[in-house]
Amino acid sequence: MRRLLLALPFALLPLAAAHAVDEHDHDHDHEHGSLGAHEHGVGRLNAALDGQTLELELESPAMNLVGFEHAATSDADKAKVAAARAQLEKPLALFSLPAAAGCKVVSQELESPLFGDKPDADDHDEDEADKDGHEHHHDHSEIHAHYQFSCATPGELNTLNLTNVFKTFPATQKIQVQLISATGQQGSEVTAKSAELKF
Repeated sequence: MRRLLLALPFALLPLAAAHAVDEHDHDHDHEHGSLGAHEHGVGRLNAALDGQTLELELESPAMNLVGFEHAATSDADKAKVAAARAQLEKPLALFSLPAAAGCKVVSQELESPLFGDKPDADDHDEDEADKDGHEHHHDHSEIHAHYQFSCATPGELNTLNLTNVFKTFPATQKIQVQLISATGQQGSEVTAKSAELKF
């Protein structure tokens, strides 16, 4: 199953290229091996349904989920990070799956420098010094959430509703979705006003 999600970025590169340009593009595409650029307000969701297994991978700039991207040092910032993490730990509340599908969480994994995870080896520009010796802090923290569900009746899994993602994290304006199911691959963009996907 993991192969399906890993194949998504390569299979859908033409779609990614269409979304890669934005006014916030600080040439940081190389930092994250994901679709599109790091763009505030925009999240990405990869979804793959294989038999009874549904996998969801949500990637978002931390700005969308906690309101900042720097390390949480103040009590207020730490509380925001803890609250966002608590929400992300309830995927059945975030992703409204049809009850008739009988989906249960099998595993979940949350990663972010804000959660105390070490940054990727590719994120080597965190505290680069320029030729004049001045340090530049590139705070482009992302939050990655990976969920695996087992669905007793996958035939009933005909929609995926992201309304609660937008309600829980209102700074998220749109989510670029790549979906693989028995009917093939599709890419779409959802917003709070149009937050339902069809499998």
